Amino acid sequence: MSTVPGGPVDRDTPAGAIHLARQRRAKPNGWWGMVLFLCSEVTIFGTMIATYFYLQFGVHHWPPRGISPEKVAYPSIATGVLLLTTFTMWLAARAAGAGARRTVLLMISLSLLIQGAFFGVQVALMSSDLSRFSPRSTAYGSIYYTLTGTHDAHVLVGCLLGLAVLWFVARRGLTDYWSTATRALALYWYVVNTMAVFVLLTTLSPSL
Repeated sequence: MSTVPGGPVDRDTPAGAIHLARQRRAKPNGWWGMVLFLCSEVTIFGTMIATYFYLQFGVHHWPPRGISPEKVAYPSIATGVLLLTTFTMWLAARAAGAGARRTVLLMISLSLLIQGAFFGVQVALMSSDLSRFSPRSTAYGSIYYTLTGTHDAHVLVGCLLGLAVLWFVARRGLTDYWSTATRALALYWYVVNTMAVFVLLTTLSPSL
């Protein structure tokens, strides 16, 4: 129970969660916690992207001779499809604020299908890359796999978080806690999808 002007409100019911959301003057702590986490992750990606271009500017051939530049089509299409989840997760976050449990479940499920497919494509592309060059043989291989691998890891973590939120919303409903968790999950994907564009442009820059 939580006390607000007008009487106590049960935060474990959808109606209570909506009422608390409307009464808040600031974002909930769970949302801000995700913001702080994502700030550190953006810093990590920024450092890796800067390292990529720093290494590129120091050599005459990038990628090194014997390593063909990345193909543009497949990674671009995969990233474009992943970006669709920015919209579906926005709908999920909006539905969570309105207490629309079924819409939340539907939008998170749809997002997970797309995100899981993207992760599968990325694994296949990385397997193909590993057959062409090693992460240990050159500076290019090292930073390329570090950057793409870190991004893929964030996609996997996002999928696991999505599964957890989906499970608990299905079992416990849109309580105040899980409504906040849905919005925090959407924020996570907004940032990861934005980083996906920067990672794509960075890794494809020799081909563009």
